[in-house]
Amino acid sequence: MDLKIQTLDGKAGDTVTLPDEIFGLEPRADILQRMVRYQLSKRQAGTHKTKMRGEISATTKKMYAQKGTGRARHGAKSAPQFRGGGKAFGPVVRSHAHDLPKKVRALALKLALSDKAKGEKIIVIADTKIKEAKTKALAGQFKKLGFSSALIIDGATVEPDFARAARNIPAVDVLPVQGINVYDILRRDTLVLTKAAVDALTERFK
Repeated sequence: MDLKIQTLDGKAGDTVTLPDEIFGLEPRADILQRMVRYQLSKRQAGTHKTKMRGEISATTKKMYAQKGTGRARHGAKSAPQFRGGGKAFGPVVRSHAHDLPKKVRALALKLALSDKAKGEKIIVIADTKIKEAKTKALAGQFKKLGFSSALIIDGATVEPDFARAARNIPAVDVLPVQGINVYDILRRDTLVLTKAAVDALTERFK
């Protein structure tokens, strides 16, 4: 698949070839769903916690006599059935992450890239160098290019001025190529790759 390399000013330049083994696969919703679920589960904090019976600070004095009252036998105020008692089977701090084979994760990334390529939602730009780190100016350039919702992937490092100018623009994310992931690709309409990002992805899956 061949695409024209654009500049941030909207000018077309050379042509870049996107490898079919990375950008030309037939998308599979099941693999993409598994990967998104894997990512979201891994990032879930899991810090929810309630106090169990042994963690409640309450008197240990027996509430009333064991026999003769006609009532149920109780020995602790911290039991779950009493107001202020511990929670029975409540949530505890834990990790929600689950395993997903490395080959499936790599395939999911290729499928996400192929999905954008199939929908003609990939744009390749030469680089992210800008004259000044001004959000208003960069937002104007994005508007001319039609970037209303975009994920921009740079090379090994993101240009500091570009990242500073883009961070306050709504629905625009900027990541280095090492941070490219399925969830962020799918949540934005357009995938913008720099020439350095294309070369890095090609080398990564060679």
